[in-house]
Amino acid sequence: METTRISGAEAVIKCLLAEGVDLIYGYPGGAIMPVYDELYKFRDQLHHVLVRHEQGATHAAQGYARATGKVGVAIATSGPGATNLVTGIADAQIDSTPLVCITGQVGKHLLGSDAFQETDIIGISTPVTKWNYQVTEASEIPEIIAKAFYIARSGRPGPVLIDITKNAQFDLLDFKYEKCTSIRSYNPVPKLKIESVQKAADIINSAKKPFIVFGQGVILSRAEEELKTLIEKTGIPAGWTILGLSALPTEHPLNVGMLGMHGNYGPNVLTNECDVLIALGMRFDDRVTGDLKTYAKQAKVIHFEIDPAEVDKNVKTEVAVLADLKEALTALLPLLNDNKHEDWHNEFKEKAKIEFEAVIDEELKPTNGKGISMGEAVEMINKHSKGDAIIVSDVGQHQMFACRYAKFNSTKSNITSGGLGTMGFALPAAIGAKMGMPEREVVAIIGDGGFQMNIQELGTIFQSKVPVKIVVLNNEFLGMVRQWQELFFDYRYASTEMVNPNFVAIAEGYYIKAKKVTKREELDAAVAEMLASKDSYFLEVMVEKENNVFPMIPTGASVSDIRLR
Repeated sequence: METTRISGAEAVIKCLLAEGVDLIYGYPGGAIMPVYDELYKFRDQLHHVLVRHEQGATHAAQGYARATGKVGVAIATSGPGATNLVTGIADAQIDSTPLVCITGQVGKHLLGSDAFQETDIIGISTPVTKWNYQVTEASEIPEIIAKAFYIARSGRPGPVLIDITKNAQFDLLDFKYEKCTSIRSYNPVPKLKIESVQKAADIINSAKKPFIVFGQGVILSRAEEELKTLIEKTGIPAGWTILGLSALPTEHPLNVGMLGMHGNYGPNVLTNECDVLIALGMRFDDRVTGDLKTYAKQAKVIHFEIDPAEVDKNVKTEVAVLADLKEALTALLPLLNDNKHEDWHNEFKEKAKIEFEAVIDEELKPTNGKGISMGEAVEMINKHSKGDAIIVSDVGQHQMFACRYAKFNSTKSNITSGGLGTMGFALPAAIGAKMGMPEREVVAIIGDGGFQMNIQELGTIFQSKVPVKIVVLNNEFLGMVRQWQELFFDYRYASTEMVNPNFVAIAEGYYIKAKKVTKREELDAAVAEMLASKDSYFLEVMVEKENNVFPMIPTGASVSDIRLR
């Protein structure tokens, strides 16, 4: 392969281009300035988006990765620039999102001297990255960046951080680039064992009350069609984790709803009544299982999983199928008998009717003079988006309402912070999702608390002309914390009431069209106007101040103890 002599900084750009990167998010500074100088020269091939805070860069890269299935890229300088990336990196790690983050670092001769803006970002980021590496010589750059992209996207995806000293950016190297296809001792995809698949098929074929729970692994392995074929062939009801949402259309008759703390009544209660629990690409998070001592103890558990560390970690399995999920389901499908399980499915329908009468009807059509509910607002977005929008939610009550009530027709349409629960996620993540999928409508649904955590990214939306739609559901509280204070701390609202600024004026200060809705009769027209806009749009909806999201499984309780009120 032919080599050319170039600087380390130029090599960084050429490596990114070789990996098919055309969009990165970042914020310049002294230790990364040589790379930014090369970015300027390659600006017709590689679009850099200037965020307003480095955390916004990682969340935007996450939104891009989650919407497209590609690797998101973020870049920052040393010291505080690098440490500001860490929350987004941690979020990506726990939610299995492929990121490559590049940070500048002080010169090699200054390492360990407490130089200006020197921080040990390798030590800091080690617990929250899939892999990290500090480059101190220009000659290392091509090989390390190739490894970074391979590790980030392969197997169970995750974030990688590459820290590059300033001397390595200035120094010259003989450049050639070869994509990485394997690394010794790193086996990202376990080899499928057909005997495990056969055991799983035998158990499923003999089951009377089988139940599928699916997570983001379906989306990451692009196994949506295989999932749909599986449930339609076998007639097995399927429930989802919040990161699995949208892998199966929400209106599919065998989609029985959301699992977990604020999930649907039927999927939670009937988890403890099924005889076979089939887990597809999910990790039995505590918010899904509740009390592990009582979780699905009557069931044989079959776990399809790519990461061996997740098997038997929380829930003991009868059969573990370690493999890429698409490959595993492709092998499983011919071994399964056709079935309908109509009586079993009717039990889910009965539970759904109970939940509708006790919770959903009042949430979507409030009575007794109540203000607008969050569920109403989400339902109005459904009406005008027709289930075709990407919904990016932040963290809190509004997130649970969005997950419970948003309608989705296609995959990669629900983007939220799952495992880490990062307030401030949605606004920058929506930027990344829209820039990754410009042909799709992207609606950020955010609470008044989380909105103010990364409110500065309105500047990114304005400068980069990103036509995202922003809906702030304003209850003038940190709503989820307030709900817990009401239910478990005898209404002691300690530091949860918000005295908010004029959000509309702030949005308009960034030249974003904005509107505020305070009355129910204004909501329909306002949402229609927002979604009809070709430009960015900010909509504040004043909602009932002390509304709670139900059902709810109290922390540490069994899924069978789910509360409807």
